[in-house]
Amino acid sequence: MYKVFLGIICCLSFTLSLHAQSPQEKGLQSINRASAEAIIRFLADDELQGREAGTHGARIAARYLASCLKEAGIEPLDSTYYQPFEACGKERWQRDRWEVHPDSVARLKQGVYRSLHMSNVLGVIPGRRSDEYVVVGAHFDHLGMDCTLADDAIYNGADDNASGVSAVLQIARAFRASGHRPLRTVVFAFWDGEEKGLLGSRYFVQTSPFISQVKGYLNFDMIGRNNKPEQPQHVVYFYTAGHPAFGDWLKQDVARHGLKLQPDYRAWDNPVGGSDNASFALQGIPVIWYHTDGHPDYHRPSDHADRLNWEKVVEITKAAFLNAWNLANENNY
Repeated sequence: MYKVFLGIICCLSFTLSLHAQSPQEKGLQSINRASAEAIIRFLADDELQGREAGTHGARIAARYLASCLKEAGIEPLDSTYYQPFEACGKERWQRDRWEVHPDSVARLKQGVYRSLHMSNVLGVIPGRRSDEYVVVGAHFDHLGMDCTLADDAIYNGADDNASGVSAVLQIARAFRASGHRPLRTVVFAFWDGEEKGLLGSRYFVQTSPFISQVKGYLNFDMIGRNNKPEQPQHVVYFYTAGHPAFGDWLKQDVARHGLKLQPDYRAWDNPVGGSDNASFALQGIPVIWYHTDGHPDYHRPSDHADRLNWEKVVEITKAAFLNAWNLANENNY
């Protein structure tokens, strides 16, 4: 009888401890290496042929991401998870950049032009304030294939940027696992065409009807490698200098949650370079961007999943989930 009684007490204690967890803690516990590996290894597999924008491999990646959002219970931003768009450019020899703004596309179509069809993937968790938004994003495209290369012809892009995509997906799942409805609406975005000129994020900010209501953007681009082998916990943390709270958040969370990271804090007056953060910074939107620096396999076929630091990917994802939580729930920053 004593053993039965003790068992009941243990079960009750366990149940009470679960209920005592904060929504943040519930979200953090859902982030793990197994999920990161599953996402990254799929996207960086040879079968996707490098995920070049406008190709079959990129379309497979987009469908995979949409299915992951649906399985996690994340609603599509509009009637579908896909945001299709067209980019146009002048003839190749003119070396002009691709354009995605509808007016620019229409002008280019009056002459000889190139056309590329792509699609962002967008999910959303509605917030209690319907007029304020936060966007968490990463690009899923990479460089595709070069059949003239000897040996390995596929640019798998495990770090660039399957690693960043894994963070966005796990953060979306963590918000759902928290059981908490955020103050602001959170959009989870997977950009197409980044490698061709930030095309997906540029299209989004140029056409979104609520872009003026976006209060912050959290970006990931290459979060899985050790540029300095002697510093395996190194990560660069770019953020808009006009929002010093962004730096304070990470310092506090690293200490509070014992995160195994050594951030290099880089406040940036006008963060308009480097990645999809530029598209938002040009709109005056404050940004946070995680990056672990370049490495010898950057933009090479050797950017394979087996070269990633899995613990770093997980720790950065946890830190970024806490950033996203603050962006979505802090009254002022």
